[in-house]
Amino acid sequence: MASFAIEEFVGDGVLSGLIPKFVAAGWDDVPTLKMINMEDMELLKLTQQQQEAMELRTYLHDRSLMQYADRMEASKATLTELLSMTTVSLSSQFGMKKGHVSRFVNRENGYSNPKPSSCVPPAMENNVSETSNGSEHNSSKGSLHSLKSHLKLNPNYDPPTAKAVLDLKLNDGHVFKGIVASKPAYPRLCGWIQPPPIVNDVASHSSIANISVQKLTPEYKAGVQRLLENKAPPMKASDLWSNKATVLLCIRRPGCIMCRAEAHQLYSRKPIFDALGFQLVAVLHEQIESEVIEFWPRYWGGLVVVDQTMGFFKALGGGQLLKDKFLTGFILNSHARANYKAAKATGFDQNFKGEGGIKGGMFIIRSGRGGVAYQFIERTFGDWAPIGEVVEICTRIQVRFSDRFSEKLLEEVH
Repeated sequence: MASFAIEEFVGDGVLSGLIPKFVAAGWDDVPTLKMINMEDMELLKLTQQQQEAMELRTYLHDRSLMQYADRMEASKATLTELLSMTTVSLSSQFGMKKGHVSRFVNRENGYSNPKPSSCVPPAMENNVSETSNGSEHNSSKGSLHSLKSHLKLNPNYDPPTAKAVLDLKLNDGHVFKGIVASKPAYPRLCGWIQPPPIVNDVASHSSIANISVQKLTPEYKAGVQRLLENKAPPMKASDLWSNKATVLLCIRRPGCIMCRAEAHQLYSRKPIFDALGFQLVAVLHEQIESEVIEFWPRYWGGLVVVDQTMGFFKALGGGQLLKDKFLTGFILNSHARANYKAAKATGFDQNFKGEGGIKGGMFIIRSGRGGVAYQFIERTFGDWAPIGEVVEICTRIQVRFSDRFSEKLLEEVH
C-alpha cells in the first residue's frame, strides 16, 4: 500500500510524534513530505534514526510497499543494508512476498519527484496564479524566482522535449490533437467492433461552468476531518477554478484499480502542481460514501466533488456519455487488459462497487473564465493522460502568466 494519509506514512515508529513539527514547518501532506532532504531534516533537528526512517518510508511508499515499513524500521537496518539482503532473508525476516521482493530491490521502480539541494514546502511559498479578471495577486520577483527553481523538481523539464511535446506525437504512442488528446484505440475482433470516436474540439467554458457539483471532501492536510461533517450545498463548477487554475480528474469508478492507480500517480506529483499554482480536484459521477472513504486520502488527497448530473462526463464526449461494456470494452480489448495488468502491478486493492461503464478523463482549466486548456479522453478503459504532457500544459499556462506578470513588474519599476 501507499496511502496519502500522513498518519499512515509516518507509522508507529520513531516518526510518529513528529507530525505537529512537520505541519508547523509546512510539510503537511505526504507528497510534500516526501520532498524533504537532508538539509531540511537537519533544520528540523531530526535524529539520525529518524532521517533513516524517512528515507526508508519514502522508498517504500514509491513502490507501494508500506505494509512492510513498521517491521523494517523496527529492525533498525538502514535502507542500504536492507537492499543488500537476500531474497530469502527479506522473505523470512519481514514476510515479504516474492513479487514484492522484486519490486523492493528494483531501485528504478516506482515514481518519485527528484529532490533539489533545498526545497521550500509549497505550503510556505507565495506562488503566482491567474485570477478571474486577469489581474495578478501581489507578489515579488523573489516569488517568481522561487517558482522557477521549484519547477526543476520535475524530471520532464527537458527543454527540447518541452518545446516539441505540444506539436508532435510522443514516443509512448498517444495522439495529441491540439488541446484534445487520447490514446489510440484500435478495432477489435478484426474490425467488427470499431473504437469509439472522440471529439475534435475542447469543451467550451460555458458548457461546464454551470455544472452543479457538491464537495464530498476537503483537500487533505494532516489532522483534517476525513469527510465534510455537514453536507455541502451544491455549487457551480466554475467556483472551483474562479481564483485558481485546476486539474480536474474525472474518475470512472473510485473502486477501480486502474482509476486508483491513475489518481495516485497524479497526486504523487502534487508539489509540482503546487509550484505551478494549480489545484487538483477529482470528480465522481455517483456518491457511495463507503467508496469515498476508501478512496480519500488513501489514493487521492485532493478535493473530491460529485457531479450527479454527469455534466463533466458528457462534456468529455461532446455532450454524450462515453460508455462501453465489460465484454466489448475489456474482455475483447487487449489494450484495456494491458492497462489493467499495469495497474494490478501497483498492488492496490480494488472492488467492483458502482457504475464502471462510464468513461472518464481529464480537464486542465485556466482560472476565471480562461476556459479549458487541455482535455484528455479515456477512450479505452484505464487510459491515463500522460503525466509529462499534463505538467507541460500546466507549465505553459503558468509561463505565459509569469511572463505577463514580469512585464507588469517592469512597467511599475519604470
